[in-house]
Amino acid sequence: MIIVTGAAGFVGSNLVKALNQRGEGDIIAVDNLARGDKFRNLADCSIADYLDKDEFLEAIDGGDFDGEVRAVLHQGACSDTMEQDGRYVMRNNYRYSAVLLDFCQSESVPFIYASSASVYGSGPVFREEPQFEKPLNVYGYSKFLFDGLVRGRWADNTSQVVGLRYFNVYGPREAHKQRMASVTFHFFNQYRAEGRVRLFEGSGGYEAGEQRRDFVSVQDVVAVNLHFLAHPESSGIFNVGTGRAQTFNEVAVATVNAVRASSGQPPLTLHEMLAQELIEYTPFPAGLKEKYQSFTQADMTLLRRAGFAAPFLTVEEGVGRYVEWLLAQG
Repeated sequence: MIIVTGAAGFVGSNLVKALNQRGEGDIIAVDNLARGDKFRNLADCSIADYLDKDEFLEAIDGGDFDGEVRAVLHQGACSDTMEQDGRYVMRNNYRYSAVLLDFCQSESVPFIYASSASVYGSGPVFREEPQFEKPLNVYGYSKFLFDGLVRGRWADNTSQVVGLRYFNVYGPREAHKQRMASVTFHFFNQYRAEGRVRLFEGSGGYEAGEQRRDFVSVQDVVAVNLHFLAHPESSGIFNVGTGRAQTFNEVAVATVNAVRASSGQPPLTLHEMLAQELIEYTPFPAGLKEKYQSFTQADMTLLRRAGFAAPFLTVEEGVGRYVEWLLAQG
């Protein structure tokens, strides 16, 4: 069996669906459904069983899964970068991950887990080396600390361990994330409801909407996970982005034009959208500006060296596909 934690979440549910499409059905889905609407992400997926996170940890501790697991794809975490309860974040992101790392090493099975580009803080270098890692919040620190634990154990590994540092992921099955959903999701809903989208004002030396992030489609994130699942000889900590920094303005333009295309309207440029007041710039929420990454761009050297050769979707390509999916959901 394959265990997917965070299985009802954003990346986790997309992973379960992709495994199903490859003929995998012996999947244990682990999550915390305190937010019950997440069940929708698994409604069209095939799983062998569902376990609440606490049940799962009890089963691990009791030896229920000894000798039964082929791999663990660990996506479960508190992903709210604004969460202020450090004890909660560390319990869910650091300690939970450490328990699963120990289990996988004791069972000699692959452990592929979600890290985060938040470990780099304000950059400007995004390379998988400790000297470039300076997290700005406790969420980033929890990921940073676990990556450090993994690094300290390389020599003792009995099986594959892969940490994947996700950059700005967007795509299907993220609605439950609410305010933490991608900007593409928010832009889509704002434009459909109000006929305009809202971006933050300038920061970090960038003009309004010109802050740049490495926006990566969840489709590509899933492909990287499955690449390592198919190559258990590869271990390491790897960036998962596109290697291209694109602006929030570009994401807004791509989103609006994708919606317009669905009703036969011609595309507009950023200048035209601003002139028609389809884009609005708003102040940062209190306390966010000093913790905000105005620029991210994944160094893809290590991932490419590990054998992942597939191209990544651009914002224009990925957002277009995502908007089509959102429209199809009604």
